[in-house]
Amino acid sequence: MIYDHLREQARYRGLHPGLDRAFDYVRSFDPATADGKYELDGSRLVAMPQSYVTKPASEKKYEAHERFIDLQFIVAGEEAIYHAPLERLTLTDAYRPEKDCAFYSGEDAQALVMRPGDFSILFPHDGHKPGCTWRSEGAIRKIVVKIAV
Repeated sequence: MIYDHLREQARYRGLHPGLDRAFDYVRSFDPATADGKYELDGSRLVAMPQSYVTKPASEKKYEAHERFIDLQFIVAGEEAIYHAPLERLTLTDAYRPEKDCAFYSGEDAQALVMRPGDFSILFPHDGHKPGCTWRSEGAIRKIVVKIAV
C-alpha cells in the first residue's frame, strides 16, 4: 500500500508500467467527466470516475483484487479507506474472477484519511474498505484506476 498526495507522484513513477499512465490521467482529469468506465489501455488500464456518499465503516466490507492494482484518487470530499493485510482478515465472500474481487471482514485498525489530491495505491495483498465516513457523512468525487498486475 502506498498513501500520498498527488504532488509527490513523481516518486512512484516507473514502479509499474501502468502507473505512469494512471497518474497522467488523474493529473489531467476533467471534473465534468461523467461517472463510468474509461479504457486507457484496453482492459489493462481502466479509469472509473465515481460519485457517492460515504457510509459508516460498519456498513462496508473489505475487498481485495487478484488481477488489478487500485489507484484511488480523491477529487472532492473526504473519506476513510481502511487498510489491512489479507492475512489479518477473514474471507466472507469467495473470489469471483468475473468481478476480480473477494470480500473480507476484520478490524478497522488503520485508516487512510483521503482528502482532495490524496491517492492510495492498493496491491493484491492489500485488503481495503473504501468509501467510509471519516468525520461526517459526505459526498465524494473520486477516480479509481484499475491497473493490470
